[in-house]
Amino acid sequence: MALKKQSIRSKHHITSEGKTVSKDVLITRSKDWNEIQENLFRKMLKQGGTFKVAGVKYKIEIEERNDLDSNRQAPINLPPIPGERSF
Repeated sequence: MALKKQSIRSKHHITSEGKTVSKDVLITRSKDWNEIQENLFRKMLKQGGTFKVAGVKYKIEIEERNDLDSNRQAPINLPPIPGERSF
């Protein structure tokens, strides 16, 4: 079972030997991987890092969100309270 386009998100920056690898290339390469190699790649998509699959070295960098607070929670946008005015 090969990778699908939806498993590789836009926040992932995947390089192989210093060159950016496209989704289509990764999908065709993943057709030759066994289940263990594919599971390793999926795991590394979640956490990022440098690793080898089928003799090819990959580096995955995940673009982190910078709008999260210290508890990794997204900001909460509350509607203004009726009758409250800012001067």
